[in-house]
Amino acid sequence: MADRGLQEAIRAVGGVTELARRIGISQPSVSNWVRVPAERVLQVENASGIARTVLRPDLYTGPSVDDVARGRAQEYALLARLLHDPPDAAFLKQIGQLQRDDSALGAAHHELAEAARRASCTGVEREFFGLFIGVGRGELLPYASYYVTGFLHERPLSRLRQDLVRFGIARADGVAEPEDHAGILCEVMAGLAGGQLPAPEEAGRTIFENHIAPWMGRFFADLERAEAAEFYKRVGAVGCIFMEIEAEAFALPL
Repeated sequence: MADRGLQEAIRAVGGVTELARRIGISQPSVSNWVRVPAERVLQVENASGIARTVLRPDLYTGPSVDDVARGRAQEYALLARLLHDPPDAAFLKQIGQLQRDDSALGAAHHELAEAARRASCTGVEREFFGLFIGVGRGELLPYASYYVTGFLHERPLSRLRQDLVRFGIARADGVAEPEDHAGILCEVMAGLAGGQLPAPEEAGRTIFENHIAPWMGRFFADLERAEAAEFYKRVGAVGCIFMEIEAEAFALPL
């Protein structure tokens, strides 16, 4: 029988199959776990939002990532997933449970949760196709090169690749999108904030200031106004507010 930490991770993502998909291994492998293997703890934490201290309290007796960093990692991970693929029923249900607080971001989470509860998988899939894929091309092109230069595969992509190599961040096998895709950049920031990507301390600031700040706020604003967007208008609103928060935080003196 799975231990408490593994059970919570499986429950958080909506099942064993979904957990296996998110961390990139086979479903039978996860089914055979009694507890999360030590080498998979950080991946499962990032995929499920369940803290490593819950997943494996025998290995992690206290939080090694503070609450603010963990919250940033989860926010980036949420945006990354929504920009990579349309959410399935389990993820829509999970988004629908986002809680409101008194902050602007909390209010945007509440609106996103309500949109998720109203949405259907089929409708969101059509919306995602119209926004980001389309017949020929989607309404929006979520790439740094396009937003900065007006063309794809330009200098912003090559400069990003240089920084990723410098920080020891490797491209995942089987990923076809260029690294300057908004979803990939959010995924990188989630890994840096949550500690899953071992990189120098300045990596997060460099990636944000050089490769996210110059354009991603505009992209999320465009997403909020996009004609094809309904559910994704709320994603755009969350992204706009979160980019402002990140910009203010990185502007603070070290």
